[in-house]
Amino acid sequence: MAILYDIHPQNPQERTLEKIKDALKDGAVMLYPTDTVYAIGCDLTVKSAIERVRRIKQLSNDKPLTFLCSSLSNITNYAIVSDSAYRLIKHLIPGTYTFVLPATKLVPKLVLAPKRKTTGIRVPNHRPSLSIIETLGNPIISTSAHITTEEDGQAPIALPIEGHIDKAKLFDGLDKLVDIIVDDTSDPGYQVSTIIDLTNDQPIIVRKGQGWEQAQEWFEG
Repeated sequence: MAILYDIHPQNPQERTLEKIKDALKDGAVMLYPTDTVYAIGCDLTVKSAIERVRRIKQLSNDKPLTFLCSSLSNITNYAIVSDSAYRLIKHLIPGTYTFVLPATKLVPKLVLAPKRKTTGIRVPNHRPSLSIIETLGNPIISTSAHITTEEDGQAPIALPIEGHIDKAKLFDGLDKLVDIIVDDTSDPGYQVSTIIDLTNDQPIIVRKGQGWEQAQEWFEG
């Protein structure tokens, strides 16, 4: 059974953050809120935890994982950012955007898209998840917790119904699969991030999620 941590949505408690940090450094996997959907995640530097996240989501090793960073300067530790990409990212963060970028050697192979050596990175506009990253000192893996159905051989996680996620069902569905559940009192979101590929000269929106129109307008303007 997972440990539930209640966290303040604007001013996360330092004591709670320290407990979460210690657990993540020890290899814990957590369910936590972001500015898009509830996510399953762990410390980017803990291989065993990343492997567990993959098992929970039933992801093969050729499926890349996204992770959250705390800032643009933090991103540049884990990705090669061109001048044009830097300007675009600076304009759009923090927010609901995942940027596909060439990875540096600091990104574990378990996270990468193996054929392209690229990685997906976000800086969320969400105080609790940013506080966890800052306290931990490392990025955190972020993959949607909205696993489909038992018929698919996956955990029975609540799916959107009329634009709403049942938080109780979401928590119950993952309670035995994760070590930590973080609750910031908000209702779970159901709209995914917009994915922008920045590996070439021109940015390309490869998935239209939250805020894609604003991104499109900015880099076409």
